[in-house]
Amino acid sequence: MNMPAHPAVIRATVASDGRLLSADAPLLSLQQEAGGDIGSALAIPQLAAMARLATHLGIALSRPVVAAAERGDIDMWVRARPEDERVQLAIIDWHERQAVALPLDLARRETDIAALSDGWTWQIDTQLRFQIVLEGLGSEGTLPTAPPVPGSRFTSYFELRADADGDLAILRGFAQRRAFRDQVAGLTSDPAQRFILSGFPMFDLAGQLAGYRGKALPMDRAVSAPLATPEPLLFYPAEFGKRLDRSLRRPLGRIIANADSIAAQLEGALRPDYLGYAHDISAAGRHLMALIDDLADLQAIDRPDFSVIAEEVDLADIGRRAAGLFLVKARDREIDILPPALDAAEPAVGEFRRALQILMNLVGNAVRYAPEGLTVRIETGRSGGQAWIAVQDQGGGIAVDSRERVFDKFERLGRSDAGGSGLGLYISRRLARAMGGDIRIDDAPEGGARFILLLPALQG
Repeated sequence: MNMPAHPAVIRATVASDGRLLSADAPLLSLQQEAGGDIGSALAIPQLAAMARLATHLGIALSRPVVAAAERGDIDMWVRARPEDERVQLAIIDWHERQAVALPLDLARRETDIAALSDGWTWQIDTQLRFQIVLEGLGSEGTLPTAPPVPGSRFTSYFELRADADGDLAILRGFAQRRAFRDQVAGLTSDPAQRFILSGFPMFDLAGQLAGYRGKALPMDRAVSAPLATPEPLLFYPAEFGKRLDRSLRRPLGRIIANADSIAAQLEGALRPDYLGYAHDISAAGRHLMALIDDLADLQAIDRPDFSVIAEEVDLADIGRRAAGLFLVKARDREIDILPPALDAAEPAVGEFRRALQILMNLVGNAVRYAPEGLTVRIETGRSGGQAWIAVQDQGGGIAVDSRERVFDKFERLGRSDAGGSGLGLYISRRLARAMGGDIRIDDAPEGGARFILLLPALQG
């Protein structure tokens, strides 16, 4: 695919109510393709969700996202920074690729669930314009007194309502081209009339997204379970993750931000001991934030319904990205990171963000624990039907009888430092196996440990 040249950094400003106030040309074009413009709500669900989360938490965020366009998917690395009732977005990477469909069994299961929902039927195209409006079967399918008109905008008819955690199920669905359920929406003309929306994506013969079809069930006709005697409070995995995020992440983010502000000495010079306290608070806060991330991942991957997306990934590209993210920390310890060559490629099948998460853990461990002044090398290759990427250091290595134990929960091989939770390798191996691969440990040729991520090689 021929990609147009884009600025090194693509910027946009989003108001606290979700309106796009300004955007560089590539992002504005994507906004207009989705049916929006400057001054209207940000119509790119992934970026809208990230802007909303940054506003909700009150801290800067940085993460990879994938946006859907008519010509394919766009990989982005996005930074969102709340600032004076606005959020500043900066996209420092923009890579276009052909869209990849979900695993067939997962897509069918989600679609079947959404299609069986009650209510009247709606259908929209990729520009979020109504195409079809049909009355459903039975009393639950009765159309509202003023049904949407074909050709009108979905977002001008429905006013979407966030759940208790500030999330929108429909945005998550649109972002991943997946089915969604339980999205509450009111009529813009009469907010008192509320509906529960469900929907599933439709694709054309070429595999391109053609739109969404779904159901709208009036909330006053939704069946509620009868009240039962209250039972003792149980923390199920999904609820546990939400409570962690709500109760800890936001205050920790503020602590880290305040500590960084103090350490920057913006209000004047500080005594050296106070400056040290500020650095210690910031480091401890970041360690706790990383632990929260690990616990959130842990509750997700240990659930029986956990799944990953099968898409084309380039392990060499992921290795280069991971190396770049740890370049500053490596320089602080006088460690050289040697990533795969710029022209190297090793196509595999997996989920991009999960594969990057694994490599960040492996490279981060190597930089953290390898002796100062040595080299961390990242290499790729292929063996049989598997593609692999290896991270090797020049440290003391890992004894053969400890190479399986290191993947256990909370196992840190006797380390007493505060550098990790003991969950990173456990999570990484679970993710690798969920993608049809694995992680193994060998001796590095120059001494030290060699961690190898294996994924199914892309055939063809």
